[in-house]
Amino acid sequence: MLAFETAPAEAKPLLKQRIRDLGLRLEGSPVEKFVHQLYNELEAVGLARFRPPCYLSDEWACPDREPIIGIPFYLADPNLAALERAMDDIEDEHEIMMYLRHEAGHAFNYAYELYDTTEWHRLFGPFTRPYVDAYTPVPFSRRYVRHIAGWYAQKHPDEDFAETFAVWLTPNSGWRERYRGWPAMEKVVYVDAVARELADVVPKRPIGRVELPVEEMESTVEEFYKQTSVDEAAAIAELALDVDLAELFDAGAPTSDGSLRSAASLIAAHRRVLIDQLEHWTGVRRSLVRALVEQIEQRAHALALVVERERESSALVELVVYVTTLTMSYLAQGKFVPA
Repeated sequence: MLAFETAPAEAKPLLKQRIRDLGLRLEGSPVEKFVHQLYNELEAVGLARFRPPCYLSDEWACPDREPIIGIPFYLADPNLAALERAMDDIEDEHEIMMYLRHEAGHAFNYAYELYDTTEWHRLFGPFTRPYVDAYTPVPFSRRYVRHIAGWYAQKHPDEDFAETFAVWLTPNSGWRERYRGWPAMEKVVYVDAVARELADVVPKRPIGRVELPVEEMESTVEEFYKQTSVDEAAAIAELALDVDLAELFDAGAPTSDGSLRSAASLIAAHRRVLIDQLEHWTGVRRSLVRALVEQIEQRAHALALVVERERESSALVELVVYVTTLTMSYLAQGKFVPA
């Protein structure tokens, strides 16, 4: 079920409108200031000639070999942002800059065609390696930097470079100390060296071609979310949540004196941070992690489970261990329950 009903009332009229007809523009939008911040950061590290153009599109992206940055259209309008928050947790300011720095890494790679060089290939691997969305990362590998959640540098050589560039670009990242002694350090040093070398060099490709700009998005807002949503119900259905939750919590009802609290309310209070950290440390896709946590919350409510106030902390630790075990099982096997 898509969470349209949880969206603010003022956002719901947008659902039936075609995205191209919303009149969205990057200029003057809430997200424009972050683009300027990116440009200021590029100037601060000495990249005088590199300013990747940005445009509104369906997602964060640099089209293949095109030095131009696509930014999700919903960040350009407060009501669309509210709808995205209800549907899939909107990016905060920190995350917006993380994604911009990452996409700037792709754009830098494409603008100077670094992916065609022998040294790039040696450090990051073949740029032409098939790109697949499903990948199994090795958590805590020191061969890669850590930036976007989910060990994203391990997805593809191109993503490895973009993540390395983002770490190098991030103000006060302390990369020299953080990655000292790691195999990944050689990659960051390479980015630092090549950026100094190209600081005053005009890019081979200063402007890229856009892919699916907001002006060409024919679908309605509702259709967009239906097309991009992932139905995670089948993966979760194999779990014996009712049995497991009965071990974590007690049956009963919240008490007037507060000695017993609804287990669902405990989960709800920590839902966002639990989803964020599970995605970050396990690498399992966010849509599945969110669906899992929300289903656990719903079943706890349906089963009228409670937790003693004095053991809330321990119950929360048990819950975290439980969902972490589930997500790591999924990471290793591609499913929650082994065959």
